[in-house]
Amino acid sequence: MPQLSPATHALAQRALDGEFGRTLVDLPLTLDADRDTLAGAQAETRYAQGVRLIAAHAPVRIIAGERLVGSATLALAPRHALPIYQDGKPAFGSTSHVTLGFEHALRVGYRGLREEVRARLAQGALDAEGRALLDAMLVCLEAAGVWHARYLTALDARSAATTGAARAEAQRLRDTLASVPENPSSSFPEALQALWFLFAFQRLCGNWPGIGRIDEMLGPFLDADLAAGRITLEEARELLAHFWIKGCEWIGAVTSFNGSGDAQHYQNIILGGIDVAGNEVTNAVTYLVLDVVEELAISDFPIAVRLSPASPARLLRRVAEVQARGGGIVAVYNEPLVIESLCRFGYTLPEARRFANDGCWEVQVPGATCFAYRPFDVLALLQETLGVTREAPAPDAPDFDALYALFHARMAAAIEAIQRDADSFALHGPSATLISLLEQDCIANARGYHNRGARYTVLSPHAGGLGDAGNSLLAVQWLVYDAGLLTLPELVEILRANWEGAEALRQRVLQGCPRYGNDDARADAMTRRIFDDFLALVGETPLRQGVLRPAGVSTFGREISWRPARGATADGHRAGEILATNFSPAPGAERQGPTAVIRSYAAMDLVRLANGGALELKLLPDMVQGESGIQALVALLRSFVELGGYFMQVDVVSAEVLRAAQQHPEHYRHLAVRVAGWSARFVTLDADWQEMVIQRAPGGT
Repeated sequence: MPQLSPATHALAQRALDGEFGRTLVDLPLTLDADRDTLAGAQAETRYAQGVRLIAAHAPVRIIAGERLVGSATLALAPRHALPIYQDGKPAFGSTSHVTLGFEHALRVGYRGLREEVRARLAQGALDAEGRALLDAMLVCLEAAGVWHARYLTALDARSAATTGAARAEAQRLRDTLASVPENPSSSFPEALQALWFLFAFQRLCGNWPGIGRIDEMLGPFLDADLAAGRITLEEARELLAHFWIKGCEWIGAVTSFNGSGDAQHYQNIILGGIDVAGNEVTNAVTYLVLDVVEELAISDFPIAVRLSPASPARLLRRVAEVQARGGGIVAVYNEPLVIESLCRFGYTLPEARRFANDGCWEVQVPGATCFAYRPFDVLALLQETLGVTREAPAPDAPDFDALYALFHARMAAAIEAIQRDADSFALHGPSATLISLLEQDCIANARGYHNRGARYTVLSPHAGGLGDAGNSLLAVQWLVYDAGLLTLPELVEILRANWEGAEALRQRVLQGCPRYGNDDARADAMTRRIFDDFLALVGETPLRQGVLRPAGVSTFGREISWRPARGATADGHRAGEILATNFSPAPGAERQGPTAVIRSYAAMDLVRLANGGALELKLLPDMVQGESGIQALVALLRSFVELGGYFMQVDVVSAEVLRAAQQHPEHYRHLAVRVAGWSARFVTLDADWQEMVIQRAPGGT
């Protein structure tokens, strides 16, 4: 039964249809007129001037019926740039892959941040770079105030020009916005409006931050309002629904990012779990968010729920019920394992308990971490070792261990190259003054986010293609060294020829060789061998030059762009096929059901993977129908935690529906699917990305 009002549903439909995203404007805001004034100025000074121009001139948009205000209305922002030009080009890029310290900003307001900056200026001992950053922060805070004042003026005008319900609505919006986010919030409506306004100003200026633990931030405000009788759960649900609708306002602005859909803006939401003291966070906001997602099916805020053996049974059930609706919007972390992993890596227990993600699923301490990752393709390294993708004789490897040693050496070289790059990461990087304002220690250090100002600077080596490489190595071991069906040069020639003329052998390999994802000890052991060596190599340098280097496993859709460097594989795949995503099995490889997939994944001993690795599960709708289906999904979530998974994305979808959406996209405009660390509307994916999603779906291969 619908719990949200028809008006809210109608507004959500307009947002999902792209009405608001198509109205974004490309203003000719430029720093060119200030060229003489800014000549020789620090980059932070020029950046702050750009923010000032944006705040003063970006269109103010208020939609009739919306219950929150503040809109990122400039067309360059969803293209990952500060919407300011210089010499005809965007003057500055923007920042993503970060979850900002919104909790602190809500607690102290812009006023408190301004006081922190002024206090640091008063301490002195600043070089020119540090003073420029702090001065630029004050300019950005002033600009945020200008943007805020423009909305208050617009609401005043709206109130004066209307009567009745419309006037009351405008006045209510103004009353809620009047004090925040300049000052700390005093109620749930104020806190929600303040959070949105903080977030929206970052987006207006082109940044794509994650939001993080929204229930931990907002739950206490709602609990207090409910206890005092100032709000009802129904009213709070409506307000949260409008937060979700506001998160759709870029739909229609950008058709797709390199084919990967229209919703990849990294605006993550984290629910549940424990706080720094070890107390359960789950509260009324947690469940209201799940209500809203279930009813509106808005996928633009990817949600991850922190689960543990102590998670409330009600929470597990609600997660399962929302996942059963499809869309892949709600994923889950194994909270105890993630916290232990971070502690083993070196974070304190309180900091580890704070974990959120960067917008996809890589973990970080929110509001305290400058983060990036560097991917490399393990399967491509194996193909190079074998000589499949390079002009050279097959390697001289008299036994399997000799071949593996050659592969290991290539992997070591690739990781060492990443480690060298990490030494200079976030040194004299691009300006990001707005981001720095909401990152712990940037003010105290008088250094920006991209210049080692944040508490933690992290560059994570990420391996992709681990399961595919494990499958291929197992096939080589069997074909060449165990069964002796081929010599290594003969196998390499077959692979270079893309299995042409060897179809019978290819089918024998495809059908007979064990594969990662089936709880098969041999296949899992080979993938585990690669995984262990990857972790050992990365673990040789966990920290150097002030940069932390936790390991991760990912592809994030690169299994598409990596195809030309891969060629045919020894486990029977032809060149050009789309293979495994992240730490999932290859499409069609899993034959023993979802629990077996989880067992293979968890067999990697994932507690050692400090930056994480995702498992995707696609389930047929029939599997989760009715009460028995929900109970089965709850049991699957419990198994994921008990077996030692790290992060799992569950999507309920059939290949049949996805094929229909390919053929008749006009009938499936809002069909959301889990892509990688985000969900997207399926019809906005290009053909390759659609095929990747289809192949992962039951019946897709």
